[in-house]
Amino acid sequence: MLELQDTVADGTRRRIAKASALATIGKVVAPLDVAPASAVKATGIFILDRNLGGGLPSGSVVYLSGDPKSMTEIFLHQFTQTRKTYYVVTGRRPKYVAQNIRSMGYDISEITFIDIYSEYYITAQGELVDNVGNEYVDNQIVDFMIYNLQNIETEEDFSGANILFDTFSFFLNLSVNVGQIRKLMNVIYETTKELDGMTYLYGLKNTHDRTLENEIINACDVVFDIELLHNSDEIVSRLSIPKIRGMSPITDMLKFKISEGIQIDTSTDIA
Repeated sequence: MLELQDTVADGTRRRIAKASALATIGKVVAPLDVAPASAVKATGIFILDRNLGGGLPSGSVVYLSGDPKSMTEIFLHQFTQTRKTYYVVTGRRPKYVAQNIRSMGYDISEITFIDIYSEYYITAQGELVDNVGNEYVDNQIVDFMIYNLQNIETEEDFSGANILFDTFSFFLNLSVNVGQIRKLMNVIYETTKELDGMTYLYGLKNTHDRTLENEIINACDVVFDIELLHNSDEIVSRLSIPKIRGMSPITDMLKFKISEGIQIDTSTDIA
């Protein structure tokens, strides 16, 4: 028996020594499947890109945790100006989002809207319907989003595109099994990596289950934390980026204001 065990062990060691693949539990990944080092892609916010050395790592999934009063969606609007963009709209009709983007002086010719709002809230006859809490409809809308992501991935001409979720909180608040949200997140992540693009998930602070949100944050490559502070004489908007896989995070709190887009304050006073 000991001789048999030694023979098996020797055989295993020889196979491991000869193997050029990356071994993982449950699967063997060939060397070509190992993700290459990422280049960077610009966010479109000049001062931020300069501080980041050109932008964020390409292929990143970014979670924007924002105070609803901070107008975090303006970040999304500015991100659309960098490359072809798929803009997922959940809270209102796309024409109103397009109107707001235009009002900032931005071009919308490279934006394709994915209209989750109408699919969820409007019937084929054009009537508004209340589907909140309807588990069947909620599961259907997750499947619809996954279907759209898979279609995006097959459109190779748009490799490197942005995918923006305004908001991702819509999906986190659906009455579905948590496994559905994990599946959606996995598809988002894989699609982003395959496209070598950028995906931005806008999450409203203090609006959904903290455990689930922590899972999403853990899965994401980058986290933007956007907050609004009330001082004695002014309201201050601040941005921090505590997590960036592939490069050092920005540890400073960055003041910003909204004026012809996101304007980062280069002063050191962040009080």
